[in-house]
Amino acid sequence: MHSTAGRIAAGGADGAPAPRSQPQSRSQSRSQDDRPPALGPGRCPRGGHHQIGADIHRQGRPATGAAPRRLRAGSDRGRGPLLAAFRFLIGLLIQPRLPAGAVAAAVWPRRLGLAGSGLLLSGLLLLGPLAPAALAALPQGNAVTDPTALLRDALPIQAGDLQDLQHRLESSSDDLRAKRWSALASTVKRSQSLLNTRRVAILAGFGPQGRDRATELLDQLQQQLQTLASAAEAQQRDPFLEARRAALASIGTAESLLVGPFPFEIPEEYDDLPRLLGRASVRITTSKGDLIAVVDGYNAPLTAGAFVDLVQRGFYDGLPFIRAEDFYVLQTGDPPGPASGYVDPNTGRERSVPLEIRVPGQSVPFYNQTFEDLGLFKAQPMLPFNAKGTLGWAHSDEDLADGSSQFFLFLFEPELTPAGLNLIDGRYAAFGYVVDGFDVLEELSADDGIVKATVLEGSENLRPHA
Repeated sequence: MHSTAGRIAAGGADGAPAPRSQPQSRSQSRSQDDRPPALGPGRCPRGGHHQIGADIHRQGRPATGAAPRRLRAGSDRGRGPLLAAFRFLIGLLIQPRLPAGAVAAAVWPRRLGLAGSGLLLSGLLLLGPLAPAALAALPQGNAVTDPTALLRDALPIQAGDLQDLQHRLESSSDDLRAKRWSALASTVKRSQSLLNTRRVAILAGFGPQGRDRATELLDQLQQQLQTLASAAEAQQRDPFLEARRAALASIGTAESLLVGPFPFEIPEEYDDLPRLLGRASVRITTSKGDLIAVVDGYNAPLTAGAFVDLVQRGFYDGLPFIRAEDFYVLQTGDPPGPASGYVDPNTGRERSVPLEIRVPGQSVPFYNQTFEDLGLFKAQPMLPFNAKGTLGWAHSDEDLADGSSQFFLFLFEPELTPAGLNLIDGRYAAFGYVVDGFDVLEELSADDGIVKATVLEGSENLRPHA
């Protein structure tokens, strides 16, 4: 089993296995008699479930995104293209920042078919005058979708040279897909030059205890870059990918050595809640196989802490997936009985975890405030919902602070989510990423559940309270 640092560092921009072409439909769920409420993450005071981003009004502000309700098994047969087009049109109405042109370009040729395309085109023509400046909201460049790259970027470090090397290698994906081998060779050559000229400065950033290990990693990286250069010269895609994954793993491990003390103070009002002061890796054994996830307490300490605490208590063992939708979410964490979350045996009350989102440039996370509340309409959190298998914490739309135990796996669908822009970032807290077991993730449905969840590494970072 790889170490936590190795899992965080492993992989590159193409590190996640490609999804299977035709995954089992998650809309085929349990029978109507024993199916839990077919609504999404979160719960209301009465114990019912709520959609992610349900179209309600909170404090006088309309929600900016709505999730499609899960239909009964088979009810969308033959109507998928029309439903997909209809859902996007509704999304455009309630989310005017969603660029209509990008949506049409992303889904029209590949998802909607003739009937859906006609409906979408008609709707876009009608909606066009309503959002003339929509394209201005689309972030520049492609969203980073590899979970290990997202975890590397989320480390609380300042390591300009190492991070420059990391981003140069990660950004080579476009050239690799286009088979621009001369550009790839040039990128590797510049990376080798940077490592050679800045080696002394890079090592100076490590403390005495980590410098010997850092020296070994840089020596290893130098050899890996040479292997990468040879693969680029020979125009061999698979060896290039393998060498790049190895080089990025070395860089990620070196970056993890630079992490110092926990970077901020958690507000005193949450002193009674568990917190994860670092990272942990968790194995989620499902009825279809194992998922390995890395949860990040550097950016979501209370959310990750609540999750790891419940994993250690065996809370998730044997729980079913209560909601499963193709290309959207896979949710669990609702215990049997009247409660919708974890009931603290010491108090007899359901434990509540606040909404917790950290953004670049902020020393501490925002608590119980959405990006809408803060006016951060173009912000991207430190842990964005960019990757397939992003772990998200559920809460109701009535109360941002009532998340307790339910979480969901975001089933990222690149054709349906414009780069860097979705309807969940800034409204729900991400607290980690699946880094292995993507083939299992593809197969999971509402008929499946968690057999057992186990903390593999990082349990020493969990504190039961302040």
